[in-house]
Amino acid sequence: MLTKSTIGLVNHQLYLNVNFPYINEHINFDYFLFLYMSSNTQSNSQSIAGKSATSATTYAIGELAKEFDITTRSIRFYEDQGLLAPTRRGQTRIYSLRDRVRLKLILRGKRLGFSLAETGRLFELYDIDNTSAKQLETILELIADKKTALHQQLEDIKIVLLELTNLEQSCLNTLAKITSR
Repeated sequence: MLTKSTIGLVNHQLYLNVNFPYINEHINFDYFLFLYMSSNTQSNSQSIAGKSATSATTYAIGELAKEFDITTRSIRFYEDQGLLAPTRRGQTRIYSLRDRVRLKLILRGKRLGFSLAETGRLFELYDIDNTSAKQLETILELIADKKTALHQQLEDIKIVLLELTNLEQSCLNTLAKITSR
């Protein structure tokens, strides 16, 4: 359940404040893009989920499912959609820090109303050009589209609420006439 979400530009950086049941952070998209990019290098020594996050950090599907409170089936679905690319050891999927960061971004995107196709498009853009300028421009376009859609939904909801209020009042008036006889 999304309880708070705000977007802002601070010092020319795109920030997103979110508060989800399992994510309560001030997100700097550049930081996550950096994390995503550096997850393939030996220099990343961030601490993630209580693990030392080096390029050797790996996660089992069950660990990720538990951490993000989703099913293993969901994670396999994201893999089938090409959003995650775990390595295999026999039949066992081995997820890297890069996969973990991608999964976190997929879930954030879903909570904000981004489709998996839109999230995949952002990943593709970043894989092609990791300077993130094009990706940030695309994010801004997606944000504008989402805001437009949400404003339309808000207007639609206001109209339905007005119609329901009118119907409710009509029913109350009719009921009052019937019971007063």
